Amino acid sequence: MLLFIIKAALSGLLVATISLVAKRYPGWGGLLASLPLVSVLSMLWLYGETRDASKVAELSMGAFWFFLPSVPMFLVIPAMLRSGISFGVTMATACLLTVALYAGMSWLAPKLGIVL
Repeated sequence: MLLFIIKAALSGLLVATISLVAKRYPGWGGLLASLPLVSVLSMLWLYGETRDASKVAELSMGAFWFFLPSVPMFLVIPAMLRSGISFGVTMATACLLTVALYAGMSWLAPKLGIVL
């Protein structure tokens, strides 16, 4: 349980730090947010707990395939906000789009021989 609390605290600290940086320097905040830090931390935690490199490889491939359908969200959000659409509607739309694209990837991947 202690390890879980440490992992949660470090992960939360990461998100809070990125948010803090983005308030003052949006470009740098974007850079930090774009880094695959959550994925890397997840791989470190997984390997540290299991010592199983194959599980880390599977996690990495899953992260890659689910990264692809998340990309449109980063284009939809600025386009909608710059068009004057409210933040709440923009975020809801972007999240729904991403969920739909994740579902599409989950459906399509096995048909292409991709194991998620």
